[in-house]
Amino acid sequence: MKRGSTIFLKTAVFLIGVIVLALCIFLLPWLANDTAEIFSEFAYLQYPVLIGLYLTAIPLFIALYQAIRLLRFIDNEDAFSESSVNSLKLIKYSAITISILYVIGAVLLMSQNALHPGVAIIGFIIFFASAVIAVFAGVLQKLLRNAIDIKSENDLTV
Repeated sequence: MKRGSTIFLKTAVFLIGVIVLALCIFLLPWLANDTAEIFSEFAYLQYPVLIGLYLTAIPLFIALYQAIRLLRFIDNEDAFSESSVNSLKLIKYSAITISILYVIGAVLLMSQNALHPGVAIIGFIIFFASAVIAVFAGVLQKLLRNAIDIKSENDLTV
């Protein structure tokens, strides 16, 4: 793979991380306070929802770091290694964790009759995207594992 395409991907992953971090620091607290003032009957959910959103940011940053690490392996022509398989595994587990946390959050909000349809749609999109990423990372992990096994067999026969 050309180095330019990995630089583009690294830049995109870095920008995603910066944007999410900025949203977590600046937009989410303001949005939580504003929503609690407008909908005072749901003000008691302000901090549990904020904590839930911050909890989902942790596996996201883990996955972004592993993506940068995987791109570094590709740059160093070490893509067919155990480290790459482990990075894909961590990306898969991070995506599964995000999906689970959003399902738990939706169930908790529904139990409080506080799940607005717009919030539910956004949560479903995030859940679906995370599930697709988990499946894709799992498939790539399995393919990479098979390629490593084939490579090691070829190395032994030569």
